Amino acid sequence: MEKQTAGREILGKLAPKFAELNDDVLFGEIWSREDKLSLRDRSIATISALMAQGLFPQLKSHFIMGKKHGITKSEAVEIVTQLAFYSGWAKAWSAFPLIEEVYGTENEENKEHGGAFGMGEPNTTFAKYFIGNSYLKPLAKTDNIFIANVTFEPRCRNNWHIHKAEKGGGQILICVDGEGWYQEDGKEAQSLKVGDVVTIPANVKHWHGAKKDSWFSHLAVEVSGENTSNEWCESVNDEEYDKL
Repeated sequence: MEKQTAGREILGKLAPKFAELNDDVLFGEIWSREDKLSLRDRSIATISALMAQGLFPQLKSHFIMGKKHGITKSEAVEIVTQLAFYSGWAKAWSAFPLIEEVYGTENEENKEHGGAFGMGEPNTTFAKYFIGNSYLKPLAKTDNIFIANVTFEPRCRNNWHIHKAEKGGGQILICVDGEGWYQEDGKEAQSLKVGDVVTIPANVKHWHGAKKDSWFSHLAVEVSGENTSNEWCESVNDEEYDKL
């Protein structure tokens, strides 16, 4: 979870203690307990509580946050539809326009991304290892190979990670749409565009993702090896990313 500063920015002068509790305890400690409950699940729980109470300004803020945590537009609509029967029909009527404000025509726009292979479905399984929304479309899988098209929204990137293997292993990226970044630990970031190919050796710490103003898609080809595994590390924070 990115560091929360909204409390101090909005209420720092008026209610500094409240701002501290909001930023450091609620978001800094409770929301950050991803080993107990994912950010996506916490967003769903919070959206449900806010809609039940009719707290619509805060509800809009948490639709925005939920979108960042991988809740799609259709899922947001389904959540509100479910809650209408438990929280009130009128509240659902008030919540739907907020979804439209936050997501707009995203479903139609997303059809344009992913290149020739299409962008697939929200990458919710691995969302906790990404900043921003990503999408996954598996293309081929056998005993020795797995290929998927991975699509990143602008500014989305995965955490530093390592494809471990005792022999063989690693990954190949084939860029098929938009522009992005690839970086190995200790090296300068490499700019990527359609047609570029990156060979990632096993046991090398790295990350990849979209540029600030572009969607980005690449085919991820898993290279077979002996005793392979993935190790996820720290996130690429905004300060690091914005220097690129």
